Amino acid sequence: MTASKIVAAAASGVGGAGLDVDEVFSTFLYTGNNSSQTITNNIDLSGEGGLIWLKERKAQEGHRFIDTVRGKTKFVRPEATGGNYTLDGGFDDFTSTGFTLRTEAGWSINSNAEDMVSWTFRKARKFFDVVTYTGDGQARTINHNLGSVPGVIFIKQTNTTRDWVVYHRSLGTTKHLRLNSTSASGNDSSGEYWGGTTPTATQFSLGDYFAVNQNGGTYVAYLFAHNNNDGGFGPDGDQDIIKCGSYTGNSTDARTIDLGFEAQWLLVKRSDGATDWWIVDSMRGLHARQMSGKYLEANTSNAEASQGKFFADSQGFMVDAGDYNTTGETYIYMAIRRGPLAVPEDATKVFDLDINTQAINSSYAPPRTPFPVDMGIYRNRNQSGASTPIFARLQGANYLQTNAVDAEGSGYTTWDQMDGWGISTGSWESSSNYVFYNWKRAPSYFDVVAYSGTGSARTVSHNLGVPPEMIWVKKRDGSQAWQVYHSATGNNQTLQLNTDAAAASSTKFNSTDPTSSVFSLSNASAVNGSGTNYIAYLFATVAGISKVGSYNGNGSSQTIDCGFSVTGNINQSSQSYIFYAIA
Repeated sequence: MTASKIVAAAASGVGGAGLDVDEVFSTFLYTGNNSSQTITNNIDLSGEGGLIWLKERKAQEGHRFIDTVRGKTKFVRPEATGGNYTLDGGFDDFTSTGFTLRTEAGWSINSNAEDMVSWTFRKARKFFDVVTYTGDGQARTINHNLGSVPGVIFIKQTNTTRDWVVYHRSLGTTKHLRLNSTSASGNDSSGEYWGGTTPTATQFSLGDYFAVNQNGGTYVAYLFAHNNNDGGFGPDGDQDIIKCGSYTGNSTDARTIDLGFEAQWLLVKRSDGATDWWIVDSMRGLHARQMSGKYLEANTSNAEASQGKFFADSQGFMVDAGDYNTTGETYIYMAIRRGPLAVPEDATKVFDLDINTQAINSSYAPPRTPFPVDMGIYRNRNQSGASTPIFARLQGANYLQTNAVDAEGSGYTTWDQMDGWGISTGSWESSSNYVFYNWKRAPSYFDVVAYSGTGSARTVSHNLGVPPEMIWVKKRDGSQAWQVYHSATGNNQTLQLNTDAAAASSTKFNSTDPTSSVFSLSNASAVNGSGTNYIAYLFATVAGISKVGSYNGNGSSQTIDCGFSVTGNINQSSQSYIFYAIA
């Protein structure tokens, strides 16, 4: 099998009933250059409007909220009580595909060589809105265009020093939080903040308290939706992409908060006691359990730090026991779904094949790709018997080997890249003869799922959206052969990725075909041992882009129709073959 380029994160909303999450939200990492640069995150800010939330990652510098309603010359800071700050450098303008930057002016937006994170929220019905108003000191309502009942509202007085005020649907109208503070929720039994009235799909109510409605005061309100099977996103207009909810701690590890989708961005705070407002995202490290990622705090200017509390889950997010999962304590969250939601239409947007031309070491990262990578395989082309490492974003810095049974190894991989993956520290390999295969997760094409075994037959949820035609499963924390399901060999046989052996009778996939939402496992230790961690890679056919199939060899020339061109000469007479091909 050979491959060239592969599947594109489809332009969501085109020909479909709803917008894609990738059209309204982006986590985009960049490095400042103290000069002009363009950030292309494919969010239409100049046409649709929205909010850019910026933070320098590795230094103690404040957050910046820059929105299209108040304009490019102003920002507010979620960790501070100050009003409007005048923006006279660093940020340049909003565009139809993101934003542009210019020479820095001391605001830590485009400082030379500084690593930055940007979270962009586009104004869109049932997702996000920005409203400004002038206070009148009287109980009143404010119109908005969210098109659904807000799940969260941030309010800041912009003409003077004042605390932020936060409404969260889980707390109702009798309580409020402060975005710039660790403190527990405060009482509002008299309706001073929210007027004692629950927000609607067109308005939110205010009392007469100066923090939200001082006579003559100017305010900005950021409104975030809560989808509850009514989101209206995706190709069929039936998907949710944002949830604002709460959970009560129970001090158990591997606690899953079920959202109905995999989260790519989280904002979490304890509401009945003091904690910071933690922000984690999949670009900086919302990894599988037992892998550490990074977090920032909305209420402080602290640099990002390592976290091992929140983890990825195919149906939400996972939290271990500790500060954000203590028995009896209540936590509120806002979560945004991982995208894309649409089936890819362009192979080059979801698969990339590269050959490096210089040695890989601490000063040279692997070749760049046109998208953030979710899984990569590489191999020395000129070394017989060389290892073939496989990396995945969910695995963090660790790796496995497709041609070995070894447990997951500790590596040097970094995933905070918009165009591939990188080397973090130390020497890796000295050869310049490597080939790299890079995949992006996308519906109907490719998915990655990390899970913990139970020791009992069970199903595991996935987000492929169609029945996977091929599944690779590997035990991460122990020596075990790879287990491969392929639709051509059926659910009562498995192959081993690390050997050339024929398919053998097996019930490891519980003699059950996978579905569009789950795959089945037996209690075998190779796929589902109690308390053991695993990773699964799922593949499917996308017309014109990828093909999972089989054929019978005839010993002479024959054409295998994939719907696109590939090359190969594996065709011995009377032998049966399975294959996976990429356009």
